[in-house]
Amino acid sequence: MDYLNALETDLNTVDTVIHSGNAMCDAILNSKISLAKAAKIPVKADAEIPVKLTVSDIDLCSIIGNLFDNAIEASKKLPEDKRMIRVYMAVRDSQFYISFTNFTADGKRTVFSTTKGEGHGLGLSRIDSLVKKYGGYISRNSEDGAFSTEILLPQ
Repeated sequence: MDYLNALETDLNTVDTVIHSGNAMCDAILNSKISLAKAAKIPVKADAEIPVKLTVSDIDLCSIIGNLFDNAIEASKKLPEDKRMIRVYMAVRDSQFYISFTNFTADGKRTVFSTTKGEGHGLGLSRIDSLVKKYGGYISRNSEDGAFSTEILLPQ
């Protein structure tokens, strides 16, 4: 009961910023935007998500949640005036397109694996396995000062 009461309190403090058309995704997006806002990380988000997708709501929320968590974590390493996360989601032709971009303190990377140590960093492999499960495509790009992930999921 204590956990449920705490969860209800947390959900009541979440600002409803995104109205994408998909209630489950709205919940995770608005929750993560609130976490970013609390960490003083501006978020620019644009999401138009159909109510029904071929990917399950739980799998989609896992992808979005992991991408957002990684972006927030990377952003916290920057001075407040250098922080920003950009999220874009929409259906393009017969593909559901997800794009996350964030500024980072890291330089250009060519290998994308965890820097958190043993027992951590399962988010990237979870995202990869879910994209593969749905026959999708994932692209990660790192430049000095920025990191982006783009995902296409067939619809």
